[in-house]
This record gives sequence, C-alpha cells and structure tokens, in this order.
Amino acid sequence: MVNSVVTRLFGVGSLLMVFSIQLVSGQGAIVLDRRNFDRVITNNEVVFVNFYASWCRFSQALNPVYDTAAENLVREFPQPGKIVLGKVDSEGARDVAEKYKISKYPTLKLFRNGKLLRREYRGPRTADAITEFIKEQVSENIIKFQDMDGLDDVDPKKRNMLGYFTSDTSEEYKLYSKIAGQLRDDCVWYAVVGEGSKKMRQGGDNVVFKPPLKKHGEMIYSGSLRNEALFQQWSLDKCIPLVREISFDNAEELTEEGLPFLILFHHPEDTATCEAFHTEVAKQLIHEKNNVNFLTADGLQFAHPLHHLGKSVKDLPLLAIDSFRHMYIFPDIKELNVPGKLRRFIEDLHNGSLHRRFHGQPEPETDSVPPSGGDQPKVADSKAPQITSPPETVFQKLAPNEQRYTFKRDEL
Repeated sequence: MVNSVVTRLFGVGSLLMVFSIQLVSGQGAIVLDRRNFDRVITNNEVVFVNFYASWCRFSQALNPVYDTAAENLVREFPQPGKIVLGKVDSEGARDVAEKYKISKYPTLKLFRNGKLLRREYRGPRTADAITEFIKEQVSENIIKFQDMDGLDDVDPKKRNMLGYFTSDTSEEYKLYSKIAGQLRDDCVWYAVVGEGSKKMRQGGDNVVFKPPLKKHGEMIYSGSLRNEALFQQWSLDKCIPLVREISFDNAEELTEEGLPFLILFHHPEDTATCEAFHTEVAKQLIHEKNNVNFLTADGLQFAHPLHHLGKSVKDLPLLAIDSFRHMYIFPDIKELNVPGKLRRFIEDLHNGSLHRRFHGQPEPETDSVPPSGGDQPKVADSKAPQITSPPETVFQKLAPNEQRYTFKRDEL
C-alpha cells in the first residue's frame, strides 16, 4: 500500500524515498526481486541482502531479527541513498538467487555502491550485531595522520595502502575513500593529509601500496586519482593477491566463490617452494585468475586432505587441483618451473583430460577423417587392473555454518 501511494504522489524517481518510508513505518526490510534488485543496489551506498527460503527454520528465525535491524538502521540513517536492508525469497525470486550462486539459507551478502563484496556476513545473527556491522560498513576506515611520523606504526605484515593528499575534501581523496570502503577487508588504508605529506606529493596527490613483509618493493599508483575504474582495478590487484593462503577461517568463503582450487600444500618452513609457486602462477597462469583460485596451505594443518589423497606430511610439498568434484595431483613438483607445465595442468582440467587420463580413457580424436582399414575400437583387457575414480573433493565438503542449510542438508 505504501508503495502504490507514494509512487503516485512522487513518481518512480522517488524510489529511495519509498524505501525510507517503508522502513520508518515498521515494515522491516525491503522486499527485493528481479524487478527492483539492480536498481536498489546501484542507488544506495550500502545494501545488505538476506537471501532466505520460507521453509528453512533458520531463515524463519532470522527474519524478525533482520527486520528489527532494518528498523534500527533507518532510524539512525534516515537519509535516502545511504543504507538499505533488503530480503530476497530465494524460491520466489530464483533468478536473483541463482545469479549470486545462493546455496545456503539464509545467506547475507553486502553490496557497496552497486558492487558485491566477496565476503559474506558471518557474524552473530542478532539485531544488535547486524546493526553494528552495517554501521561499521559506512564508517570511515581510513587511518589519517597529519604528518609522516604516524606511518611508523604501520604493521609490516599487512597489505597497506598509503595515501598522500593536500586535503580530505578533494575529489582525489573522495575516490580514495570510496575504494577504501570497498576493500576495507583486504587492505589497511592510511592517509597523510595536509602540509605533513608535502614531500610525497611532488607531482600531486599520491598513493603507494606497501606489500607485506617486504622492506622494499613499494608500488606507486601512476594513474589519475579521478579515474575510478583505473584506480579501483589497480587497488584490487594489490589488495587481493593472486595467490592466497587458505585456512580453516576462510576455507568456506573461498569455496563459496565457486572456482576450482589450485592448491600448494607445503611445510610452514618451506618458503622457497611457496615463492616458486607465486612466481610460476604469475608467469604461467595470470590469465586464469578469474577461473581458478590459486592457494597455499599449511600441510601440517591440512593433513586430512593429504590423507584423502593417499599422501602424508612426508610427501610435502604437494600441488593439487580440487575441482569440487575430484582432486588431481600435479605429477612432479620438481617440474613446477618447467615452462608451460603448470599452464598445461590447468588446461587439462578445463578440457577434461585430467579426468579422462585418470580413468584410462582415450583423448578425443582431433582428425576429422576416420582411420582407414576399418579399425575397430579396442576392447579393454578384462585382466588389466581396474582404475578407480580420482579422490573426491575435500573442500567442497567442509561443514557449513551451523546456522544455515545447504542443499545437501535440507530437511524437505
């Protein structure tokens, strides 16, 4: 009713006002579906979305809590375009749920300025916790100093972004702040503003990325700080490394990204193999970064996947693919730096050769002309040893959050 009345009075252009009035009137989170979803996430700074299923008891328990959080936030942030809490019936709006690969209920995803953040919300499912989480998302996450001395306390183990600005009201600083908000979980963002940063601004406002655990190797952004797309891509490349470390804390998150793993199991003291892996991934597989997750894992902590592969810590280092169906071992880790070897391993995953090879199946014919002489297909030798399936995935079977269902654990 509120929708129709306000739309008639103010027109479609006042959509944000509609949402604000809905929440103030005590109706909780905004109902989203394919008709309004894209418009809402692009017209608001922060949009938090609850993908739920009506049959799921965890969803049923969360819905009133989520509505309370929505009402809390609209009272504190009444201005249109700032914050929206929305909810999607994943069965009624299946196309929206499928677009974002929803397989657990409820799933809480955060959008900032129309862009989906990689990490889902995994905090407490209470109105107060959700309210505080969203308030944090719209808070300033740049650590500001008036002089260079403040940067002495930068944690060298973190991925740090250092900005040097004339003023914190400039267009350059506003863009820096916007991208900092989008990547607040991936880098620590600093800024030295004013006269204290002058020596670092010889050519104008400046941004430097400082990688972890490296005394040298800082990277200076050379593009325009008014070019959002360029600065955003540069920041993504620096804040989200090509090769990441998997742990028990982030394993489920990485799995939910839906990309197969190329994972190096290594002894924690074996830094040389890790460095070689980083180098070869950058040289041979940079074009695959949107198709494969490149990971390293402490082989002592992840002893179970090794056992699943028929290996132990004595076999470290070991490189394997987890396709989320099966796992395949790189034949010889000593050949990691052989030109093209790692690239071919990934190509064989994509074209199915790894699976066929494991089962002893022939590669598909590439010659369109049938062989002469009426050759018949060879019949497998019944006395030959039978090849079993490759090991099944390990990481896909990680236990889901106890507060959500998966398709594998529903009670329908």
